Amino acid sequence: MIRRSCTAFAIVAALAAGAASAQVTVGVTLGATGPGASLGIHYKNAFQLMPSTLGGQPVKYIILEDGSDATNAGKNARKLITEDKVDVVMGSNGVPSSLQIAQVAFETKTPFVVLTPISLPPEKYEWAFIVPQPTELMMGAVAEHMKANGVKTVGFIGFSDAWGDLMFKATEFHAASQGYKVVTNERYARADTSVTGQVLKILAAKPDAVVVGGSGTGGALPHVALVERGYKGRIYHNHGTVNREFIRVGGKSVEGAIAPTGPLIVPEELPATNPVKKVALDFTTSYEKTFGAGSRNAFAGYSADAVALIGAAIPAAMKKAKPGTPQFRAALREALENVKNVVGTHGVYNPTPKNHNGQDERSRVLVRVENGAWKLMK
Repeated sequence: MIRRSCTAFAIVAALAAGAASAQVTVGVTLGATGPGASLGIHYKNAFQLMPSTLGGQPVKYIILEDGSDATNAGKNARKLITEDKVDVVMGSNGVPSSLQIAQVAFETKTPFVVLTPISLPPEKYEWAFIVPQPTELMMGAVAEHMKANGVKTVGFIGFSDAWGDLMFKATEFHAASQGYKVVTNERYARADTSVTGQVLKILAAKPDAVVVGGSGTGGALPHVALVERGYKGRIYHNHGTVNREFIRVGGKSVEGAIAPTGPLIVPEELPATNPVKKVALDFTTSYEKTFGAGSRNAFAGYSADAVALIGAAIPAAMKKAKPGTPQFRAALREALENVKNVVGTHGVYNPTPKNHNGQDERSRVLVRVENGAWKLMK
């Protein structure tokens, strides 16, 4: 009788140990090629620095290439979920691609940790958790700076896609409270090589400042064109523009460009009291050690923060179900809504059932291009 009890206990203990060390699978789709490659490469690079365990569990990352194409991103997400049986999906480096993944995640009831700022219908937010700072939060820093510097009229030029729409809406969102009027809404395609016509319309409107709603290297095109045509006002960008490729493409023309970004771009310049400083500095140091001096960027940090959020949610989900099951995906979704004070490279995350981002003003700083580098504005 004692032997049977011991044997039964050993079996239960073995099963418990197996559950306790069950592997969590994270599926990722990114565009390290195509028009969004200047962003996607950094998102992807970050996974070379990711931990092999999350929340005390071994983790497997499956990373697929979508070529910065929204259709491919959706197909990748469906493959990761239905064939690879991932517990959570992440991606991508473009708003159109992320919108496609969100639809698949919603249909399959799979947690989706989003790497770009997107806007979804309320019902679709149930399974989506957005890592980047909300556009209204980030562009609020730009709007406050414009007000402080007497800007009354603003010209806008942005991508002719969902990202451009988001940036225009965020710029307009603050117009009344910060005392300015948006006088143009010009658009251009990500693959365009000239924006002369759009820039001439902006110049004709004579705005005090211009906001560019592009991202990556694509954000440099209108800035350079404005400078070449003699525009002397301030030119503002957004958090999708802050990387060294933007400066490389824009050269001396983009000196003075102003943009909001996460603290990890300038961790050395942050005060010691900043809660993000240590995490941001550690990640930036590790990233530049691996990929070279000056390679720091906001996008790799979004990947790191996404993984940190998943890691913070796993322990609670493990108490309810085993990875690889629909029950675990549901438990992980619920856990992601309730993690607290997750300090990332960009900010402190406190998502709730009604707010699947959970960031505040601690997640933003204003930077400016000075002598060929992004520097903290003080």
